[in-house]
Amino acid sequence: MTIRAVLTLAVFLAWTVLLIPVQFLLIKTGSPLMRSLPHAYHRSVAWLLRVKVRRVGELSATAPTLFVSNHISWLDIVVLSAVLPASFIAKHEVGTWPFFGTLARLQRTVFIERENRRRTAEHRDEMRERLEQGDNLILFPEGTSSDGLRIHSFKSAFFAAAEHPVRGRRLTVQPLSLGYARLNHMPVGRRWMRIFAWVGDEDLLPHLWRFLKAGPCEAVVEFHQPVTMEDFASRKGMAAWCHQRVLEGLSDINAGRAPGQRSLPKPHHHHMHGHVAGALPAGEAPAAAPGA
Repeated sequence: MTIRAVLTLAVFLAWTVLLIPVQFLLIKTGSPLMRSLPHAYHRSVAWLLRVKVRRVGELSATAPTLFVSNHISWLDIVVLSAVLPASFIAKHEVGTWPFFGTLARLQRTVFIERENRRRTAEHRDEMRERLEQGDNLILFPEGTSSDGLRIHSFKSAFFAAAEHPVRGRRLTVQPLSLGYARLNHMPVGRRWMRIFAWVGDEDLLPHLWRFLKAGPCEAVVEFHQPVTMEDFASRKGMAAWCHQRVLEGLSDINAGRAPGQRSLPKPHHHHMHGHVAGALPAGEAPAAAPGA
């Protein structure tokens, strides 16, 4: 197991170092391939790490879409990037991490400072600008990672972007559930979830090493019904509905069940007016994993 883990790490580093200058050039020249290279790269990394990714449901066909996901581990970045081309919204500190901060910047991550209220408008504008350019963004509205069995509540401030038109229409928001279902062809359950969940103050490298030695695994991503702010009376309503869908999906993944019936938002006639541009309050920036 140790030899395999060492080899995997060596191949990962060699492949990554090879592609870093390529992606750097694609960004510099504004090539549309700057969106698809990270997607292809993470698919190869998932294969290398022996992570089989199973997709359930339909991926939103609208560009851009704001994807809203639960957050379990640094591995989420690989899994989500392998199923869809998108950039992440991450806490500012991720950009300062050695190596992984570089990968995050090369995936054109939108960094958000939690503590700095003055920068809030800038972050909001950057998110809107990226959406206007047609970039899909992935948001972890729990603001931190969970233990893989439960989900923290979604902070409604993160849904502010959905209150404003993008490219002349309502922004599409698609919740998705991400879970780790099998390890060595056996159900993960409570017992093995710590192989995946990266919580608390555990250092990244020991966690990564333990994962590399653990064996092949299966991740499941369930895409739920896409919605817009027109489906809700407020962004609190949208956050709560998304949270419920994501939780139902995660429960089914963890129990090894087929996806159950998911309820749709109740239609209502609500005209939004007088809403001030929603800002991210201090202390409410999404946490993201390395390479986010």
